[in-house]
Amino acid sequence: MTNPNAPQDVLRGLLADLSAESAVLDVLVAGLPAAGWARPTPAEGWTIAHQIAHLAWTDDWTVRAARDAESFTADVGAAFGDLLAAGRDPVDEGAVAGAAGEPAALLARWRAGRDEVHAALAATPADVKLPWFGPPMKPASMATARLMETWAHGQDVADALGVTREPSARLRHIAHLGLRTLGFAFTLHGRPAPQNPVRLELTAPDGTAWILGPAGATDVVRGPALDFCLLVTQRRHRDDLALTATGPTATEWLPIAQIFAGAPGKGRAALAS
Repeated sequence: MTNPNAPQDVLRGLLADLSAESAVLDVLVAGLPAAGWARPTPAEGWTIAHQIAHLAWTDDWTVRAARDAESFTADVGAAFGDLLAAGRDPVDEGAVAGAAGEPAALLARWRAGRDEVHAALAATPADVKLPWFGPPMKPASMATARLMETWAHGQDVADALGVTREPSARLRHIAHLGLRTLGFAFTLHGRPAPQNPVRLELTAPDGTAWILGPAGATDVVRGPALDFCLLVTQRRHRDDLALTATGPTATEWLPIAQIFAGAPGKGRAALAS
């Protein structure tokens, strides 16, 4: 009998959800003609091909981190050093390079990379910390990050295609990660990490309540789980979401919330602007 709270069982569940989220995005792009892959997305300068190429690029680095930590660290230094010194963004460079080929080859690369990520993380002991571009992560955290990115970049693709995706219970992983990165968002904006904890009171896609964070927290964010996930991944402007904040920390956090690593993003313009 498995224990759903055991680390390896948690990881298996996360990897299953990552596969499911990837499959949703796969359906959106699998039947696109070549011209469809060139369609612009809300991310400035990125087409649908760039979005999928970025996911494939990050999957490749994830596999390296899981299978050969020393090589990962050396390769990051070698691959990123010259680009950063020249004022070029390695993330953009990876997306541009990956998007330059035939869509069929890119789709095949992304699919193969997803399978490799699943196998590599599943084979990694749950307590091992993997190197990354930011702080090291255990396999479960890495799987959660991959799910978050797949969902967020999938939102860009859906927006480009004018498609509305059905929200799922997988959003809970993203909501958890969004809350865990609260202090990170403050630090990115040159502000001291807040001392007051924040509680999330979110409405899940099925209408039930998700309560995340300390029960006694007086700072509270309330609203749909989908809206919170759109906010922390910076896929929608704060003004376009049905979220409310109570307390100074929660109020200050929502406009700067950022779940992903890197410099503070510009976010999306309000739809009414």
